[in-house]
Amino acid sequence: MDVSFALTGKGYVIVAADTTAARSIVKMKSDEDKIKVLSPHLLMAYSGEPGDTVQFAEYVERNIRLYQIRNTYPLRPPSAASWIRRTLADSVRSRHPYAVNILLGGYDTSTHTPHLYWADYLGTLASVPFGAHGYGSYFALSLLDRYHDPEATLEEGLAVLRRCIEEVSKRLVVAPGKYKVKVVDKDGVREIEL
Repeated sequence: MDVSFALTGKGYVIVAADTTAARSIVKMKSDEDKIKVLSPHLLMAYSGEPGDTVQFAEYVERNIRLYQIRNTYPLRPPSAASWIRRTLADSVRSRHPYAVNILLGGYDTSTHTPHLYWADYLGTLASVPFGAHGYGSYFALSLLDRYHDPEATLEEGLAVLRRCIEEVSKRLVVAPGKYKVKVVDKDGVREIEL
């Protein structure tokens, strides 16, 4: 039942994910943070099997941090996306694959551009202007396709995100109640209230 959205704008990436942790028909908790901050200018929304998602997100976070410690500079978003894609692709070919879908958002401080990547559990990676995972994607992708503007200000991007969340809550039978929203831009990662 995970729902996550992300979109890019003029100098930023917005990532939103629901806060519900559920198994089958039981809601375990409603304050789960499904967006992992990987570095000062990189974050990842994850969805999928509960055990796999947390383990994979922590594995990615620790390895990206290790890269920064060894090389004294952080991994740029395109390089981080390639490494995560390779990790997912390798896990599919192992005995214990990760069932994790991700939206990776980052701001490249060297080129001053925002990046958003969509990846699924098979290791498929795509650079996208907007993306969604979960049942909410059936409703949100058409809205994002229609209203997304790559030159939009942060307020306009948040308005599009609100529209997606409202549509999901109106049309999805088991719609999540709360969302956590984080933005990454030239100033780094921060959380925003909707």
